[in-house]
Amino acid sequence: MLPAPNLDDRTFQGLVDEAKRLVQRRCPEWTDHNVSDPGVTLIEAFAQMVDQLIYRLNRVPDLNYVKFLELIGVELRPPAAARGAVTFWLSSPQPQPVLVRAGTEVATPRTDIHEPIVFTTGQDLEIIPCSFSRAGAAPVDGTPADLTTALAGKNGFPCFQEVPTPGDALLIGLSDAVPSCAVTIRLNCSVSGAGVDPRHPPLVWEAWTGSGWTECDLDKDDTGGLNKAGDVVIHVPPQHETSIIARQRAGWIRCRLLPVDDGRPTYTASPRVLSASAFTIGGTVPMLHAEVVRHELLGRSDGTPGQRFALKRRPVVPSEEPSTVELTDENGVESWEPVTSFADSTETDRHFRIDAFSGGVQFGPAVRTADGRLQHYGAAPRSGTSIAISSYRTGGGRRGNVARGQVRVLKTSVPYVARVENRAPAIGGADAETLDEAKVRGPMLLRSRGRAVTVEDFEELAREVAPDAARVHCVPATEAADAGGIRVLVVPHVSGDSVGRIRRDDLIPPEGTLERITQTLDERRLVGTRLLVAPPEYVGLTAVVDVSARSRFEPEEVKEGVLKALYDLLHPLTGGPDGTGWPFGRSVQSHEVHAALARIPGVDMAQEISVALFPADPVTGRRSAPVQRLDLPATALVFSYEHQVRVR
Repeated sequence: MLPAPNLDDRTFQGLVDEAKRLVQRRCPEWTDHNVSDPGVTLIEAFAQMVDQLIYRLNRVPDLNYVKFLELIGVELRPPAAARGAVTFWLSSPQPQPVLVRAGTEVATPRTDIHEPIVFTTGQDLEIIPCSFSRAGAAPVDGTPADLTTALAGKNGFPCFQEVPTPGDALLIGLSDAVPSCAVTIRLNCSVSGAGVDPRHPPLVWEAWTGSGWTECDLDKDDTGGLNKAGDVVIHVPPQHETSIIARQRAGWIRCRLLPVDDGRPTYTASPRVLSASAFTIGGTVPMLHAEVVRHELLGRSDGTPGQRFALKRRPVVPSEEPSTVELTDENGVESWEPVTSFADSTETDRHFRIDAFSGGVQFGPAVRTADGRLQHYGAAPRSGTSIAISSYRTGGGRRGNVARGQVRVLKTSVPYVARVENRAPAIGGADAETLDEAKVRGPMLLRSRGRAVTVEDFEELAREVAPDAARVHCVPATEAADAGGIRVLVVPHVSGDSVGRIRRDDLIPPEGTLERITQTLDERRLVGTRLLVAPPEYVGLTAVVDVSARSRFEPEEVKEGVLKALYDLLHPLTGGPDGTGWPFGRSVQSHEVHAALARIPGVDMAQEISVALFPADPVTGRRSAPVQRLDLPATALVFSYEHQVRVR
């Protein structure tokens, strides 16, 4: 915010004292200046009124500053809606498709202190029934074979080659493609897959999507790595389709053997499948922390330019489905298109714009030019026309960043659906911009003028187009081979569990966010500037802490407090020395952990405290030798990976 002058710095007491001095000079016969004197009471009353006038006068610079921001086109950013996915679980397999319509509402449970957080589905979900159709095997260096007939015998068929080789796959053919559905594959396997850890088998389930095999999300596996009878529940990707493998058409799923390079045991003999069946048990669809308002009547036009109509719900959050305004009169219905600005609109263009923050619909204004004529920027609705908006979304905010498993209430009744669940946290929710934040953004917008030249320009333009990004950090290339390159690092809004633990996959921003930022910056960068928009590199760190609890403190409470302090210190959004997120490229040192532990009431700092920092790979779980200082590259953030605490 620019420094504003104080036009009158007199205070209430100063005004009273000044009035008393004038009384002594001009009315010397008035000698009683105590607060009990009626004249002094009148002086204080008038001083209070003048003090209020001075306060209003000093607000004039702020008002002028805000009006200047309006002149250059600065508007408060609306909140961003958190996005996620919700799974609808059927009460039992159904013989016919179950349709979950777009706009179905799900929510978190209502509590004594919190209202439910409502989400709506963004598209139709069809839960398609399926059954087991074919089975086969695909050696890594051989031709896939249809082995369905072998299931009629007692011995079934081996899933992999006699000596299992990474890349060998078991093929399961479904009767139909089941995009976005949860499928239960019921297998009866003999205990012959010797050598494998049944709790962590080196297997991955994949579905054919037309362009290749795509990994499925594994919900559960009761087969112990294909070694016993049980159910495998997988979530099929949205691109799943039928195809022909081994001369058989089916919706193909495969279980592929992975190479083992992290010390896990692998198969010494192939497991055998004795029987198989399959059925659809649910489906997953995207959800948004916003409610859809459809066909809202705004009012009637009076025929003048620049009309504004207030929406019943506000603020308006961005949506992939553009809103349209419908004007109805005796001539029929006209559809008007939304624009972000009237600068390029002519008097014949049927344009309108939505003020997302205040929740209003505005039509093009008319401006009087120097020669006295009116210049119309967009057409004005005819007088008497009924105006309605087709649809818009309202809601959003940081509170929509709910953790995994919190969305479990079905608000809209759907037949045959027993329960709902979000298997991953909702991310991307952000609060609306405040006026103070807009005051800081104004000079930056005026300086960049929509062009990305400096590091600050890239960051501000990225925030402008992606309010769902919690942090945006621009790093110029430092290597000679990458000269002229710019890397824009994006971290989404995300919430953790009770101690602040976050999954690494939740820190990857949605592809839509990265594409919006890339497209916007690509149009505004200098010629020759190479651009890469991506999430930062996350360097895993495990802190192993050994502390003593003070008397009258429960060890479990102290342990939870230490874990929370560790996750809070290294949090990518709220950690670091200033509470705005751990700085990019900043090293982690053990003495900072000691300082965080010193603020925990239950930790006895008089006793010996042991802190060891272990670099960790969040993907494989491998940890390196302990260090006292973990250095990070300029494009990296630290990621807390399974801190360990022992309380004596």
